[in-house]
Amino acid sequence: MKIEIWSDIMCPFCYIGKRRFEEALATFEWKNGVEIEWKSFLLSPELKTDPNKNIHEYLAEHKNISLEEAKGMNDYVTNMAAQVGLTYNFDKAIPANSFNAHRFLHFAKKHGKQNEAEERLFKAYFTEGKNIDDAQTLLLLAIELELDANKLADAMNNGEFTNDVIADINEAQQLGVRGVPFFVFNRKYAVSGAQESEAFTQTLEKAFEEWQACQPKTSFETIKGESCDIDGNCD
Repeated sequence: MKIEIWSDIMCPFCYIGKRRFEEALATFEWKNGVEIEWKSFLLSPELKTDPNKNIHEYLAEHKNISLEEAKGMNDYVTNMAAQVGLTYNFDKAIPANSFNAHRFLHFAKKHGKQNEAEERLFKAYFTEGKNIDDAQTLLLLAIELELDANKLADAMNNGEFTNDVIADINEAQQLGVRGVPFFVFNRKYAVSGAQESEAFTQTLEKAFEEWQACQPKTSFETIKGESCDIDGNCD
């Protein structure tokens, strides 16, 4: 069964949603039969990366609210993240355009480490205060994940995976996705937002049961007659 997750690295609820989904998946009996694919989504496509500005200032400007109100909103999310074992350091977070980070995720996907890259980028952004739009930062993260940094550098310089990011964004629009995180189960069921793990558990069970019922059978009730086996024995 396939689960597609539209997400943005700079979305605080996406990291929380990832943890709650993982809690549900960890206790799911058929978890080894689940394939996960992360899809790109840009919450602020026009955002210009500014290492000299903190995320409180960006949020205040973006939402046209006071700096104190912005800090209050971030404190609320920080407490929510702590409930699932995550540490958010918004005082260190750098407002950054996430487009190149999504290209990095598609590079990691090509080499079988997309889920690990998604986790590492979230931690880099929310906990460590790294600039996820910085080429050197992405190269160092690639090395941590045992990905080929030279191949990543070539890909980033050549504009590779740009179309993949755009395709994910266009697909989200076609599906009517207007916010993230957004979890799609076998293109039949969806969970929107950082729901509690119980919502993911219920959807996993329902979607997997229906998916499994549609799979070809691997064993049969057999009426036996004269035949020959692979060892050449006939009876």
